[in-house]
Amino acid sequence: MSGPLSFGVVLQTDPPLSRVLELAKRAEANGFSHGWTFDSHVLWQEAFVAYTLMLAATQRMIVGPMVSNPGTRDWTVLASMFATLDQHFGPRTICGMGRGDSALRVIGRTPRSLADTEEAIGVIRGLVAGDEVDYRGTPVRLAWVTEGRHLPVWMAAYGPRMLDMTGRVADGFILQLADPQILAWTLDTVRTAASDAGRDPDSLSVAVVAPAYVGDDLAHQRDQLRWFGGMVGNHVVDLVDRYGEDEAKVPAALSVYIKARRAYDYRHHGKAGSPTTDFVTDEVVDRFCVLGPVDNHIARLQELRDLGVDHFGVYLMHDDQEGTLDAYGSSIIPALGPQ
Repeated sequence: MSGPLSFGVVLQTDPPLSRVLELAKRAEANGFSHGWTFDSHVLWQEAFVAYTLMLAATQRMIVGPMVSNPGTRDWTVLASMFATLDQHFGPRTICGMGRGDSALRVIGRTPRSLADTEEAIGVIRGLVAGDEVDYRGTPVRLAWVTEGRHLPVWMAAYGPRMLDMTGRVADGFILQLADPQILAWTLDTVRTAASDAGRDPDSLSVAVVAPAYVGDDLAHQRDQLRWFGGMVGNHVVDLVDRYGEDEAKVPAALSVYIKARRAYDYRHHGKAGSPTTDFVTDEVVDRFCVLGPVDNHIARLQELRDLGVDHFGVYLMHDDQEGTLDAYGSSIIPALGPQ
């Protein structure tokens, strides 16, 4: 039988940070256990500064990036920041990790390789745990970490090689869309990889992260959330470039919609009204996001939970942030979360 869901909120660190703190506190009061932020330092303010403030402003909330990458910062810097926050606030940090999209592309760099990403995870985890690690041929240890811990690292993945790595090395799997069909396909790959690596597939956390908007005006909600299909499309384009239309590696449910994609403007990344996301149809918005009245949200989240999801993260980039947090707190989290 499926267990309860935990819930997170994903924020952008737009100035002023006081607004981020206001939303984080409201989310915690409504029963959200996790506070995530984008991690793209040119587009938004520095995420780890925000985490310090978020941890100080909340009592129990676990915070971290959705998602970081191994290319923006030196791996030892990432480890030191997580370990510093843990030492001051307790074990309330988590690391969502990917290869890098906006954070690297906007400074003219490309996403890091799978090998770099996997090596970075090992170095970061080891240092946060207080171990000595081999950092590119040099033994390194954070001498001041006397009581380390295992930092949970959840991997964001769509393609078969990244899904395989997730199953082999990550503590959790992040799917950044709420389509049950795509979840079933990706999660099967992750679990098979975990089993082949001698791990218990059920030991991995499974997170779906997607925009959610509670209300009755579906046309307005779709317009507010259309940006998300454009953001996901960046990753899908990379997969199609690599694998073509091989449905064994990229299911049509994920790839077909990008055929009308012309360009993408990172100046509007993750923002409602993005001008380069008009190729995203209403049908894609409905599949990738969770919208409509409360009952729609509960039904979709129950379906995802039955497939193995144990965490749902709400991208809160639309014009009714407080309303959605409050609706989740009053009606959705009580129905699906821990009792």
